[in-house]
Amino acid sequence: MKGFRYTPARRDTGNGRHPAGRPQAPPLGEQILQQQCGTTERARQFYDNQVTARLTPAMVVFIGRMEMAFVATSDGAGDCDCSFRAGPAGFVRVLDERTVAYPEFRGNGVMASLGNIVENPHVAILMIDFTQDLIGLHVNGAAEIVTPAYVEALDSTLPEQPACPGKRPVQWVLVRVTEAYVHCSKHIPKLVPQSRVRHWGTDNPRHKGGDYFGVAARNQARQAAAAVPGDLAGARHPDELRLPAGSPAGIFML
Repeated sequence: MKGFRYTPARRDTGNGRHPAGRPQAPPLGEQILQQQCGTTERARQFYDNQVTARLTPAMVVFIGRMEMAFVATSDGAGDCDCSFRAGPAGFVRVLDERTVAYPEFRGNGVMASLGNIVENPHVAILMIDFTQDLIGLHVNGAAEIVTPAYVEALDSTLPEQPACPGKRPVQWVLVRVTEAYVHCSKHIPKLVPQSRVRHWGTDNPRHKGGDYFGVAARNQARQAAAAVPGDLAGARHPDELRLPAGSPAGIFML
């Protein structure tokens, strides 16, 4: 996809934020609930002291040491998706105080997040430090899908990409920051990082989690029940069916 760059149509969702300077008035829904719950003044202090339309130097340093992020998107109808992203420290790149980018690696081919961005460019990224400072950072903005070559041209400090195809980005998501703010530390658990083998770009079901939640097995059971002729088809609820011993349990592709 050389030269590929997808920029979704910009549309105002009425979120009340301004892309430059300090964010403006909060969304109407927030204001209504704050009034009903008596938190308007407390919320105003948060907006004034914690919400910014540009990344601060401390935010840039924080992003540079993160190894994971949660990315929330929604389609044109508002149906939401939240996905986990991970990579070496600094895999989310800060291009300037208003622009970040994160890589998209080879996955299951569904492209749920990217598909949403095609319909609706607004994304929300949450990064949490679970091991050191126990603090989080929200970065919200408008996204577009770009090629690795495009990001390489923008980011002169981007490390050389790995030789392993699974570790190389297939494409990138470029995010124009509209607001960034802290995530409170008081309920963030402290985790102890441990090394593990990561199977980049694999399609091996065992390395991807297999049928951990039993979806494939249940669907196969339902298909088997539907294939039984006559009155036998309704003899047992599909969820009660069990595959014979030795039958394949199915594959759940993450």
